[in-house]
Amino acid sequence: MTMRLFYWTKSVALTSGFIVLLAGCAVQIPERPKEHVQTVPGFADFIAIDDATVWVTNKGRVEHWSRNGKLSEVAMHHPCGAMAIGFGALWVADCADLTLNRIDLKTQKLSATIKTGIANPRGETNVVIGDGSVWVASDKSGLITRVDPHDNRISSIIHVDADTYYLSFGLNFLWATTPTGRELEKINPKTNELVHRTALGGDPGFLVAGENAVWVQEQADGTVARVAPDTGNVTGRVKVSETLKYGDIDAGGGNIWLRTTTGQTYVVINPGNLSILAKVGKESGSGALRYTTSGIWTTSHDVHTLSWWSPAVSRP
Repeated sequence: MTMRLFYWTKSVALTSGFIVLLAGCAVQIPERPKEHVQTVPGFADFIAIDDATVWVTNKGRVEHWSRNGKLSEVAMHHPCGAMAIGFGALWVADCADLTLNRIDLKTQKLSATIKTGIANPRGETNVVIGDGSVWVASDKSGLITRVDPHDNRISSIIHVDADTYYLSFGLNFLWATTPTGRELEKINPKTNELVHRTALGGDPGFLVAGENAVWVQEQADGTVARVAPDTGNVTGRVKVSETLKYGDIDAGGGNIWLRTTTGQTYVVINPGNLSILAKVGKESGSGALRYTTSGIWTTSHDVHTLSWWSPAVSRP
């Protein structure tokens, strides 16, 4: 990646839609990200990274894409929520069948269907992998189902608070949010027990555990909350917009990456001082985002596109 040294004294908008928001400090800024756009008919939404390619949920199918086009697809009734890749498989929730589905990455065929239930059949949910297991929020009364990928059997059911829909695994724990309960829940995978609750702001949604903290979209407030993983205390917030409804969040490369629905395509946040490092791209409605070391993948289902942004923005 070619790096150049700039001295920014105020917010500077670049013609590509890349905005750097740093005041009075010398920083290294990479070349502005360039967007490579592919048209995806239907409703391209959630993304899972598979090396240099991605899997994307769509209406009645999941699709496998490279930067040069569509590679394949696997039919499903209603694939929904963020997916996970591990144990040689793509793991996808089905909001019509209320199941967790395993797709073999080599054969690209459905290899197992597990009747777990899905806590939020409207689709705002996700599957995660951690501690040798696959996890899915499975009942709105407050259940998370743990699946053993070696035999595709349910190994445990964890009781949590009602309307727990969103999960993230990282920093040695499973983390979950309930928008109605306005809480972050910390689950110990060694005991399958809920061990701590953190009060949050309005409508907490997607979250990510990484960069030494847990990061939660407080969707109704337009903020991202930073939570200390050891104490569970909220240690800071960054105000992004009036709302963060139906966006996405990821961590990596020393930054937090936030897919937004208004103002721009995504925002880059410094996890240390909670400054907004960059606002990238044009407003394109709802969609998903995933970070890689060489660039960012985003979807915009309202305009039917899958985008690859390169290079990624690095923390100064």
